[in-house]
Amino acid sequence: MLASLFVLADGITIRLGDNVWSFGWNIILYLVIAAIVGLVAEYIVGWRLPLGIVGAIIAALVGIWLMTQVIVISGIGDFVLFGVPLFRALLGAIILVALWHLLTYGLTRRRRYRRAEV
Repeated sequence: MLASLFVLADGITIRLGDNVWSFGWNIILYLVIAAIVGLVAEYIVGWRLPLGIVGAIIAALVGIWLMTQVIVISGIGDFVLFGVPLFRALLGAIILVALWHLLTYGLTRRRRYRRAEV
């Protein structure tokens, strides 16, 4: 009876009509690690992404995909935590945050206009 109090669920299941989505612990931990990596990348670059923590997670997920599938760097020892290569994920997220900063810096910088003196 005491053991039934400490049973962990297999994950999260969401049902909307006929659609059923199931998220296991691997996906949940992957997203938590992506959030941490994204926030660290924002801190290193010194620029915040839009949408807050969601933007950081998206940048880290795209950074993980970029550095593991598109740009494959071999010969680098990497720490892997729950299937996420941490160094490559951080490097990819830093690249994305820096690119976002370069693309949007001119749009967000306020311009100062001086009135002509007569």
